[in-house]
Amino acid sequence: MSAPVTLDVAELRQLVASGTGPRLIDVRTPGEFEVAHIPGAYNVPLDLLQEHRDELRHHLDEQVVLICRSGQRAGQAEQALSAAGLPNLRLLAGGMTAWQAEGGPVRNGKPRWDLERQVRLVAGAIVLAAVLVGWFAPPVTWLAGLVGAGLVVAALSNTCALGMLLAKLPYNRGPRTTVGAVVSALGDGRG
Repeated sequence: MSAPVTLDVAELRQLVASGTGPRLIDVRTPGEFEVAHIPGAYNVPLDLLQEHRDELRHHLDEQVVLICRSGQRAGQAEQALSAAGLPNLRLLAGGMTAWQAEGGPVRNGKPRWDLERQVRLVAGAIVLAAVLVGWFAPPVTWLAGLVGAGLVVAALSNTCALGMLLAKLPYNRGPRTTVGAVVSALGDGRG
């Protein structure tokens, strides 16, 4: 399998400015998309894209740039859409993190903490509580070790079970996105 084709921020800004730019598909969660996204981008969360890739493929026949926070989920989306036979896929190198760092235009919404920051807070709070309670009930200290082991697994596998759980909280979900709404928006040309 060949490596996905990437665009850097400057290349994407040129394409968008030309007026004939590619279709921008942001595969982050609706909550993340609601916080900040590139104007004109369509929110197609990764899980929805993977589940309905064949249906979405029929609405994505032109140039497509896949966007996520840093590139991980966009790479997974590229694999799913490539397997469905969609050509002309590219990834935004560095994702929204790079886009914002280089001053790309952003449509902002309701601010909230990034999932990564929430994971650090929850994991740190569990470890701290386990150590403090461990003074009185030493076996509880093992909970801190379990959290540490979970973080090691998350780093090695580049997935995070705690992050996936936190993403399901109402605070993080944002507006509900359905395949029907996505298809309708793609057909209307609204981002």
